[in-house]
Amino acid sequence: MLESLKKEVYEANMQLSKLGLVTFTWGNVSGIDRDKGLFVIKPSGVEYDKLTPEDMVVVNLKGEVVEGKLNPSSDTPTHTVLYNKFPNIGGIVHTHSPWAVSFAEAGIDLPALGTTHADTFYGKVPVSDALTEEEIKTAYEKNTGDVIVRTFKERNIDPEAVPGVLVRQHGPFTWGVTPDKAVYNAKVLEVVAEMDYHALQLTRDNIEVPQYLLDKHYYRKHGENAYYGQKN
Repeated sequence: MLESLKKEVYEANMQLSKLGLVTFTWGNVSGIDRDKGLFVIKPSGVEYDKLTPEDMVVVNLKGEVVEGKLNPSSDTPTHTVLYNKFPNIGGIVHTHSPWAVSFAEAGIDLPALGTTHADTFYGKVPVSDALTEEEIKTAYEKNTGDVIVRTFKERNIDPEAVPGVLVRQHGPFTWGVTPDKAVYNAKVLEVVAEMDYHALQLTRDNIEVPQYLLDKHYYRKHGENAYYGQKN
């Protein structure tokens, strides 16, 4: 079942290690087949150098395992919520990459300070509320998904225009139209977080990009009038 998607998700997971986004087993990628209503995700706690495409686990949109000999990622309930609530995404990544985690732990939105950020994220990458004690004790991973969705709804943020979030006291989740694109967004988020950290050490001035520069860089890569790159 979903052999092609398993291979795609496996390869995306392997990219996390190659791109320096994970330490030990602290991360996962999933990808969804919307027509079948099933997604594929990394198994829990398996070292990256021991993974194979056959190890990937198939899960339905109720969060139930339908195929796989290993337990799925412990973050599977979070992925399940996001696939149900963000219907246009095709892949999800979670990491504990250190620069992005630093902003999550500090409870600070990742501001758009330059064009590197604006090319991918149309505005601040938000930090969510911290989960309550009750949310942590009951359905922790599902409630992590719920707090992400709530953050985007309450702050009126389009999850396609800002394909990432910082879960407070936890770390980043990113998504995209494919698993590979979600990994790309995870790497951009980590690079931008490092850049922002250093920029914010150098000045206390307001250095966020003006709206017109944000518009220029985001829309030259996204939307019907995008012109960056090669045309097919």
